[in-house]
Amino acid sequence: MVKHKENPASLEKEINTTLRELILYNDDVNTFDFVIRTLIEVCTHEPEQAEQCAMIAHHNGKCMVRTGDYYELKPLYEEMTLRGLTVSIE
Repeated sequence: MVKHKENPASLEKEINTTLRELILYNDDVNTFDFVIRTLIEVCTHEPEQAEQCAMIAHHNGKCMVRTGDYYELKPLYEEMTLRGLTVSIE
């Protein structure tokens, strides 16, 4: 059997295009209004969607608020972190 050598460029493309999730975690610091406003401003959620995500995070401990590749989610992650929210990219 012939083993093909992996192409580094194709591996990097696969990593960059793999869909990931931006996860918002519940905290006892930020108000619902602040979280909702941040989701609208940073993640471009509609107000109803932002409110639902805030409620899900409150009741379940976390909520997926956006999907995309790593490089799309990283600026959102950084901005939400700067605003004091607890988020991760998974």
